[in-house]
Amino acid sequence: MKLKLGFSPCPNDTFMFDAMIHGKIDTEDLEFEVIMEDVEKLNQLAFAESLDITKLSYHAFAHLTKAYKLLDAGSALGNNCGPILIAKKFLSPTEINDSLIGIPGKMTTANFLLSLTYPEANNKKEMLFSDIEQALLDGEIDAGLIIHENRFTFHEKGLVKLLDCGEYWESTTQLPIPLGGIVVSSKLPLKIQQKVNRVMKKSVEYAFKNPDASKTFVKEHAQEMDEIVMRQHINLYVNDFSLSLGAQGRKAVETLFEQAKRKKIIENQNIDIFIH
Repeated sequence: MKLKLGFSPCPNDTFMFDAMIHGKIDTEDLEFEVIMEDVEKLNQLAFAESLDITKLSYHAFAHLTKAYKLLDAGSALGNNCGPILIAKKFLSPTEINDSLIGIPGKMTTANFLLSLTYPEANNKKEMLFSDIEQALLDGEIDAGLIIHENRFTFHEKGLVKLLDCGEYWESTTQLPIPLGGIVVSSKLPLKIQQKVNRVMKKSVEYAFKNPDASKTFVKEHAQEMDEIVMRQHINLYVNDFSLSLGAQGRKAVETLFEQAKRKKIIENQNIDIFIH
């Protein structure tokens, strides 16, 4: 059975998906048509329900719980890994609220976390995540919300950190930050959903046991080619939660959804989001 699979070109995704798309593990007769896009484009494709399996920001998934189920493996959760708000100079909270802020997409979890911290900062410009730094340097925006590899390199360009948005989440919930997960279409038979879940876990397990096996694939698609930065990126976003959400990971996701409901960002819907 051939399924449309979407994930980003970021090192954490290419590291985890390498084994399953390159035949390094038993995929249980599943084949994959790969669509590689940035996370906001994947969010949009998911809203159109045009992908069978996809990486999805948890913010977007909160709106798509009828269309997709969450895999137990493949998620990006962690500590000290939230999006960072940066600028060319330090800005006061009032200046941040008045700034034009470049964000990596309205439906990204990054934007959701920024909204929790600065609910009055509503002047935002959606951009490709990899273009935010340059737009800031060129004066097109006043501040930028960065994710992925840019977390490790912005200071080299003379940019300064205004806020680590994940710190607000962690200090108020004492839970890891749920950034993105892997979901499978609810339209697929349950047995296929469960098969995808098993294959995803095997792919992550293979990546952990053979960390150099994906190096060529990761480097081919990474925005930042420095190998140290790529390894930092993978270590930050791929961890035990990527193997299995576990009780704490599930609680983090559920808490994110509860906060979104409370702030009326999503409808109050009681749907089981996990595959069993």
